[in-house]
Amino acid sequence: MGLKKFKPVTPGTRFRIANTYDELTTDVPEKSLMTSIKKSGGRNNQGRRSMRYIGGGHKRQYRIIDFKRNKHDVPAIVASIEYDPNRTAFIALLHYADGEKRYILAPEGLKAGATVMSGDKALPEVGHAMFLRDVPFGTVICNVELQPGKGGSLARSAGTYAQLDAKDGKYAIIKLPSGETRLILQTCLATIGGVSNPDHSLTVMGKAGAHRWVGRTPRTRGVAMNPVDHPMGGGEGRSSGGQPRSRTGKFSKGAKTRSTTKASSKFIISKRKK
Repeated sequence: MGLKKFKPVTPGTRFRIANTYDELTTDVPEKSLMTSIKKSGGRNNQGRRSMRYIGGGHKRQYRIIDFKRNKHDVPAIVASIEYDPNRTAFIALLHYADGEKRYILAPEGLKAGATVMSGDKALPEVGHAMFLRDVPFGTVICNVELQPGKGGSLARSAGTYAQLDAKDGKYAIIKLPSGETRLILQTCLATIGGVSNPDHSLTVMGKAGAHRWVGRTPRTRGVAMNPVDHPMGGGEGRSSGGQPRSRTGKFSKGAKTRSTTKASSKFIISKRKK
């Protein structure tokens, strides 16, 4: 992937850093795998705003992604690598040998024309989906399932990846992108390779309007509010003091948010990095 810096011909391009999208092979999506999205604007079923700073944005069509990779032992050819406005990673269109088409999350390094497979016959190569019991030690993986057959839910964002450290009985020991190490059943599926578009975090939108294009409205700082609206509001002038906290009074730095009685805590070997 490449990045491009713009000449400062306008204030909006002065600091803008954009993606070159060199990996993409087409800009025409597969219509049979698309569906419409209804935007809520942050409103609930009564029409009242329940989430702040959501609204507007360019119209999108949702691409139906195969997170389960449950078409086992059927080879597929990667027809194209495409952009998806609904996620940070790129997606790949697969043409299976039986004629079916599916979208998957594109791992870094997957090229159009490559052959991929999922199941017991899959190989530890980029784009293949394997059961954790068959994955070699130290392999970089993504789109990892937490429960067999549920579909991948871990390491799906651009540039992220997990790593298989060891195997213990019926469990595999996986190091997650957060730094957490946990046990996952070896009957869960994972895709070989890290997620594509690793430089996504280095892009800079450059102007406020670019945030409006993706559906984010301006965010008001807590210290700019009145005391009735936020715990950090009020004061004379630009005064701001005390502990950073949320609108409901919860401390935003250092406070633990995970429930101590959560059932899955017994599967966590070491907690995420602080």
